[in-house]
Amino acid sequence: MNSAATMERKLTGLSRRYQAALRSHLQQVRRASPEPARSLGRRALALGLETLDLARLHERALMALTASCPGRIRPPATKRAAGFFAEAITPIEKTHLTVRDANARLNEMIETLSRRSVDLAASNRQLRREIVQRRRVEKALRKSEQHYSRLLARSQQLQDQLRHLSRQLLLAQEEERKKISRELHDEIAQTLTGINVQLADLKGASTVNTAGLQQRITHTQRLVERSVDIVHRFARELRPTMLDDLGLIPALHSFVKSLADRTGIRVRLTVFAAVEKLDNAKRTVLYRVAQEALTNVAKHAHASQATVNLQKLPGAVRLEIADNGKSFRVQQVLRARGNNRLGLLGMRERVEMVGGRFSVESAPGRGTTVRARIPLRNGERGAGR
Repeated sequence: MNSAATMERKLTGLSRRYQAALRSHLQQVRRASPEPARSLGRRALALGLETLDLARLHERALMALTASCPGRIRPPATKRAAGFFAEAITPIEKTHLTVRDANARLNEMIETLSRRSVDLAASNRQLRREIVQRRRVEKALRKSEQHYSRLLARSQQLQDQLRHLSRQLLLAQEEERKKISRELHDEIAQTLTGINVQLADLKGASTVNTAGLQQRITHTQRLVERSVDIVHRFARELRPTMLDDLGLIPALHSFVKSLADRTGIRVRLTVFAAVEKLDNAKRTVLYRVAQEALTNVAKHAHASQATVNLQKLPGAVRLEIADNGKSFRVQQVLRARGNNRLGLLGMRERVEMVGGRFSVESAPGRGTTVRARIPLRNGERGAGR
């Protein structure tokens, strides 16, 4: 209530001042100053009045002047009163223009900010996508780095193993050469020396006494036959001519019989005729695997019997060598540093060289089983067992 009464008093005071200023303006003969009217306009603006409010105030003042001075308000005075009102509303109109300009600029700024907000939102969305993508890439890079680190470590491990195996292979080759050299020297050379001595004796004895000559010739022939047998055995161990001349089955029969005669191990051989249709490389692999496996049985297994089974499967041939001897830890032998594992690795390498698969099983009470599965056609893998 106090605020409303105060406002009412201010409006009443403004109305009286406006009426007095308008009267003074109309009474002046010369051109009056516009400042009193503009001062009233600024006062009205300060009170929060609008143009229409000031127009009503001007109308009441003009009516009051007309009522108090009838006949003195003529058309020229009315025109001058209109000029007074025009000057009075100038501050309000300027404020309105300023406000309109400010609003226009504000609207432009709001529109610009809206566009920038939209652009910023789009940029933020793009940035979030890029961050997500970057995180994916970083994660993939970390996985790739770990993968390649593992591959590098595995490669270095394999290189170390390869170097070690190469050294072992060279040592094994040298040992094999020493063995062949020693056997040639100890057996064949001594036998041939004995033959030479016998022939020299025969030469001397033939001119003196023929008694017992037939017996000495027979003994010399036995020495020659023994030398021939030793040479044949060496040849079979290095590369059996029977494998090339007659085929895999006769070569296996010959080797199994020779092994049984030398070691006393009973070996049962099961084959099928179509195995001879394999190419020479695959037949050689099957022979070498059987030869190496049976040689290991004779050297290490202390077995009394063994089986060699060649079986035809869909698209493949399976060779299985089993014994009833001592078992061994396969993985431990493969990881060991020594010549003992070269036989297993050599068999595996030969089988995988022709696209096959190789496995060894050994368990206490069940002996050892060596399996090689070789595809019938080139380019296929001998999957499974």
